[in-house]
Formats: sequence, structure tokens, C-alpha cells
Amino acid sequence: MSCGQTILDYGLRSLGIGERLLPRSDFTLCQQFTLIGSGLIWNLYFAFFALLFGFFLATGLALAKTSTNAWLRKPADAFIFVFRGSPLFIQFFLAYEALVLLPRAGVEVFGLTIATSWLAKAWAGALIVLTLNTAAYSAQIFHGALMSVPKGDIEAAEAYGMTGWTKFRRVLWPTMLRLAWPSYTNEAIFLFHATTLVFFSGFPAFQQRGDSLYYASYFAGQTFNPFIAYPIVAAYFILCTLGLIGLFGMVNRRLNRHLPGAVKRIRYRPQVFR
Repeated sequence: MSCGQTILDYGLRSLGIGERLLPRSDFTLCQQFTLIGSGLIWNLYFAFFALLFGFFLATGLALAKTSTNAWLRKPADAFIFVFRGSPLFIQFFLAYEALVLLPRAGVEVFGLTIATSWLAKAWAGALIVLTLNTAAYSAQIFHGALMSVPKGDIEAAEAYGMTGWTKFRRVLWPTMLRLAWPSYTNEAIFLFHATTLVFFSGFPAFQQRGDSLYYASYFAGQTFNPFIAYPIVAAYFILCTLGLIGLFGMVNRRLNRHLPGAVKRIRYRPQVFR
């Protein structure tokens, strides 16, 4: 089987498209690169949606943490403390054990039966845990940035007559993002790497459609050689991390575009003479 045919057969296997059976013998590098890359789709899925939902949740938690209302501040403090203070793997384990205890027939709410079985699947349950975890860490980052907003910016906004939502949207929130973005970039990288823990959690992969570490473990177990499959996973993650750094760097330059010297044009200057 050619490498091109292998890519066509297994390139989207983690999504249920292509061959259903995994290779059983004569494992090639192309098969390992293809299947592990196919599983990487799930790692990207977990990272993208956890960051997306966690970003907005973290913003709300940061605002609640800075609130003078104890009914908002105390729950936010407790949430952040619990998810930052406990290991992520333990959170996966406790969440899975709690979700599998839900009735399989569903839960009745106002006469309607809401299905709950899907929550115990990796694509949903693991995503919830990752979202809550990154929201807690990001909320602490955003809270520190909110506390660091210059008072002069706030006073200037109030002098212009801005209050409430307008002041937050046009002054506080952009300044908070600008100050927090370098640290938030690190959190995004850590979260992306943490998606590998989904394989070790109790959440099962649907119909053997696992992530990159699922396929790497399969090849390592079949060939008794972990020094090929796992470095392939590492290489994929390094490439994706470089892409993530580039993407967040673009956002950072956009946030700081108003600062002098923040955006510089790349010029080609060949060194002809020393």
C-alpha cells in the first residue's frame, strides 16, 4: 500500500471516516504519521473549544473576583482556588465518576427528559473539565491584569462620561487583554499540552476514535518500540505549538498596535559588506 493510499484510508479515521480496522502488521512510518496525525484532530478540538469557552468564563470570573459583592466574589474565589489547587488528572477522574452516576435514561426538568449519557463521553466530559480548568487559571491572569489597569485610564474614561458596560468594553477590557496576553499565551500552550491527559482519564474514546496519544500507544504496544510513535507525537505538538505562538503573537501585535514601535515592518537587508 502506497503512502498516499494510507493517507486516504486513515487520514480522517479519528472522525469515523475511512478504514475502521487498525493496521495489524507491517507497520510503516507513513501509517504511524498518518494515524497519529489523525488523532491530533481531537487534541486540537479539545484545545480550541476549551480556550473558546474558557476565555469568556474566565472573563466573568475575573470580574466577579474584583466585585465588592461578596455573593459574586466568594464563589469566584472558591472556584479558582479549587481548580488551580487540584491536579488536572484528579479533576478528570472525579468528573468522570460523577457523570457516570447520572441516570442513563436522562434527567427530567420541567417535564422534559434531558439525555445525560453523552456527558460521559470524552468529546463532551473531557472538554468540560478542560474548560473549567483553563477558566480558573485564565481568570487569575485576567484578575491580575484588571488590578494593573492604570488609574489614569479609568479616570480618563470617567472624564469622558463612560460608565458601566461602555467603560469596560472600551477601556478596561482592551487594557486587561493587552496586559494579560503574554501570560495567557503560556496558559493556552499548557492547555494544549494538557489535552494528552484525556487519553489517561476515564473518559472513553467513541468507537476507537481516540486522540494522538491513543494511536501512539497502540503502535508502541504492537511494535514494542515506543521510540518511534511517541517522538512523532512530540513533533506534531511542537509544530502546533509554533503555530499557536504565531497566532497569539499576531493577536498581541493587534492589541498593542497603538503603542509606539509596537508594529515594525520586516525589511530585507542583505549584508554585502562587513
